[in-house]
Amino acid sequence: VLPASSKMPHKPPPRRQSINVGRGARKRDEDSGTEVGEGTDEWAQSKATVRPPDQLDLTDAELKEEFTRILTANNPHAPQNIVRYSFKEGTYKLIGFVDQLAVHFSQVGNLIPKDSDEGRRQHYLDELAAVSYQGSQESAKVVTSETEILEEEEEPKEAEAGSQTDVPAAEAPEKMAEEESMTPKQPKERKLTNKFNFSERASQTFNNPLRDRECQMEPPPRTNFSATANQWEIYDAYIEELEKQEKTKEKEKTKTPVAKKMGKMAMRKMTSMESQSDDITKVTQAAKIVERMVNQNTYDDVAQDFKYYEDAADEYRDQEGTLLPLWKFQNDKAKRLAVTALCWNPKYNDLFAVGHGSYDFMKQSRGMLLFYSMKNPSFPEYTFSSESGILCLDVHVDHPYLVVVGHYDGNVAIYNLKKPYSQPSFRSSAKSGKHTDPVWQVKWQKDDMDHNLNFFSVSSDGRIVSWTLVKSELVHTDVIKLKVEDSTTEGLEGLQIHTVGCGTAFDFHKEIDYLFLVGTEEGKIYKCSKSYSSQFLSTYDAHSMAVDAVSWNPYHTKVFMSCSSDWTVKIWDHTIKTPMFIYDLNSAVGDVAWAPYSSTVFAAVTANGKTHVFDLSINKYEAICNQPVVAQKKNKLTHVQFNPIHPIIIVGDDRGHVTCLKLSPNLRKMPKEKKGQEVQKGPAVEIAKLDKLLNLVREVKPKT
Repeated sequence: VLPASSKMPHKPPPRRQSINVGRGARKRDEDSGTEVGEGTDEWAQSKATVRPPDQLDLTDAELKEEFTRILTANNPHAPQNIVRYSFKEGTYKLIGFVDQLAVHFSQVGNLIPKDSDEGRRQHYLDELAAVSYQGSQESAKVVTSETEILEEEEEPKEAEAGSQTDVPAAEAPEKMAEEESMTPKQPKERKLTNKFNFSERASQTFNNPLRDRECQMEPPPRTNFSATANQWEIYDAYIEELEKQEKTKEKEKTKTPVAKKMGKMAMRKMTSMESQSDDITKVTQAAKIVERMVNQNTYDDVAQDFKYYEDAADEYRDQEGTLLPLWKFQNDKAKRLAVTALCWNPKYNDLFAVGHGSYDFMKQSRGMLLFYSMKNPSFPEYTFSSESGILCLDVHVDHPYLVVVGHYDGNVAIYNLKKPYSQPSFRSSAKSGKHTDPVWQVKWQKDDMDHNLNFFSVSSDGRIVSWTLVKSELVHTDVIKLKVEDSTTEGLEGLQIHTVGCGTAFDFHKEIDYLFLVGTEEGKIYKCSKSYSSQFLSTYDAHSMAVDAVSWNPYHTKVFMSCSSDWTVKIWDHTIKTPMFIYDLNSAVGDVAWAPYSSTVFAAVTANGKTHVFDLSINKYEAICNQPVVAQKKNKLTHVQFNPIHPIIIVGDDRGHVTCLKLSPNLRKMPKEKKGQEVQKGPAVEIAKLDKLLNLVREVKPKT
């Protein structure tokens, strides 16, 4: 039933207040009109223009000139130097793109497209609501009419109440059915689910793709090419190709077999290089520099020790010194190969060559030639592999890119570091007179009269051979054949057979060009001349076992040193057949080396893993440094070399490792300053220092 108030007409509220306000406003307008001028508005009055003092006086042409202004969407107040942290690169980066949009007003709306699922669902619900509302209004009208009828018939019904009976119970469900038929049924709502629009809440986070604006590349340049291919053009192309092939065949005929092989290797290398992209070849130099920088950062503490560290405890020791381990050089490819040769590069003081092979004749396999730099201790600069083990090597003084190598199988080879391929530039063969036994030492010599490069080699077959590089092949000449004295035996028909001496080491005199020393497996040392091939100048009964190394003193022309597997190191004057000094090191001595800065300092390495440093001017009887370099007992030290400039030595062992050690101040003492006198340095001082020691020994020897 609707309320009675809803049927009454709607009356507007009184407007007394608004009328009063209007009258007051009208009065104010009339008052203001009398001040300005009756019948005219204020905005229509003429206003006097005020001219600013700095206004320019322009002509009519200048005033009529048009200036175009371009409106852009860029925000002038947008910052240009926003920096944000990049988690990808771990640094703060400048943001190049800044949002230029300035938002003045925004409101979250809830508009839904009519064609969408949600729009259809809402439209359906609205229709249902409208239908139900209409049905409720009709039912309300029916109810009101029934109530009025009942009110009218109420009095007669009450009067006849005593005579009439109550309505039977069977009529109640019929009335309910009629009421249900009168009210419309509400249909059930259908769920319009989109099966293809399913998403979990966890997967609704949007991941922006990572992209660097700086890494965009320029497209490669392109050109359009067009040509015609006729029969005669094809024919001409074939003729040119045939001519090229004939020319190459003629060149190959003139080449030697070694040069042919080298040419084939070069062609293979060129084709492999062409198959690679040009970018790799351009980056190699930069990559090498970056690799060295990374290694120097990694081994920064070692580099600092190499440059600045000095053992302060030397002041409190009794003239004894120590060796500080620096870098350790090793390569996985040369793991099971012993270090058989060491040599510093004469031009680059940080570069040295390492030869790998085996001294055990039962375990002979491959060999390797590696070049390490102290600037990159983790990986070799150059790597060469060979089928036979390397036993010795030498780097040319004037041409530091040429390296001569002696192999276990008797061959000698020359490697050129400038060539890209890993095969030797020159190699001996059975035809060119290779050794029949292992080559134990090789040494470069001065160029011959025709300015050809040449070197000497010594082997266990008793031959000392001079090799000369003539054009593109090695030419050999036997300088001397070693024979053991007083060892002739009579063979068949009265022939005298000489026992061959097995050469193990040799060294050439620094000043006398023709003079050189040869050590043998029998323990003898022969002083030989390049001019005499039939006999020796003198023989020294030096050792009881094989001589491992012979070396002339770099300052004194008469003094040389030798070491052997009989545990001894001996220092000789080549004019006297008895040694000046004998040192027993309690283990087989693998190698000895003179120091380049002093005539009395030398180092020796032994099979028990120790490095011994002697200074004859400080102590004539024992070493001033005995230090184990290799931790394991099974390791044996094989070779040692002094750096020509820096106060360091490199030591190689039979496990393929090379250790760099720094000498403490006591091991490289220089002449002290005396009051009122200047310090004298140079070869003359070093010669005098060693002469003084030799004179003392010569004076003592006759008395004993």
